Amino acid sequence: MGRPDNERVCRYRSGGRWTIQLFAPAQMRACCRKPGSRMDLTRIVGPIILACAILYAIPATAILGAILVTGFLGGAICAHVRIGELGSQPELISLLLGAMTWGGLYLRDPRIRAILPLIH
Repeated sequence: MGRPDNERVCRYRSGGRWTIQLFAPAQMRACCRKPGSRMDLTRIVGPIILACAILYAIPATAILGAILVTGFLGGAICAHVRIGELGSQPELISLLLGAMTWGGLYLRDPRIRAILPLIH
């Protein structure tokens, strides 16, 4: 009831009252503010990354999903480089997730192994 508007935005952004404790909204607000992102954009970005992850999970569209996920993570890395946080924890996590995305695709898709043969 007496919560500020930022708290309500964060509650809706994280999917409802039951998820607010799961996602640590105070940390999410801080992570959004630091690179200069607006809180209201999280309602748009969340479904977009979810759609990218779903595309990655479907074998027929996995390559498209990997490209989109990599682009999303590259944008996150770029945002941290822009504010001078080279080598920060979120940046390294984004880099690791991007490598894991393509590593997983390399292991499960013979088309990727044919394009990029790491072992002769």
